[in-house]
Amino acid sequence: MDTRYLLRAAMIAVLYTSLTYVLAPISYGPLQFRLSEALTLLPILFPEAIYGLFIGTLAANIFGGLGLWDIVGGSLATLLAAWCTYRFRMNFFAYLSPIIINALIVGSYLSILYAMPYWFTILSIAVSEAIIVFAIGYPLIIILKKYRV
Repeated sequence: MDTRYLLRAAMIAVLYTSLTYVLAPISYGPLQFRLSEALTLLPILFPEAIYGLFIGTLAANIFGGLGLWDIVGGSLATLLAAWCTYRFRMNFFAYLSPIIINALIVGSYLSILYAMPYWFTILSIAVSEAIIVFAIGYPLIIILKKYRV
């Protein structure tokens, strides 16, 4: 690990937390549209993004108001999704892993906390995650690959 590695991980954590917090009205709850999730594809290019995303999600979920469910569950879901994104960075599953993992894990506990139908909550998280990942995250990865920051 060098300084650049640590700095990039820290910047990703701060950016994720800041985006989530500033856009709090649409970032939390069973019907969320968390724009910071576009960053979940960064492990395709930067392995240090795994740690940055985990810390960023942990910090963001402290402000979310759902307590340990979201702080622990959401952060571990992001950690698993980020690791899978990195692990499968050479194929299409890298783009699907944050969608599937967040939908299943986050959607499960949100359906309990908000007393909403299980499959509705899973589908809601999956759709919002897919929109963010493919509309913002995918173009972000293309741009970063081109300019290899």
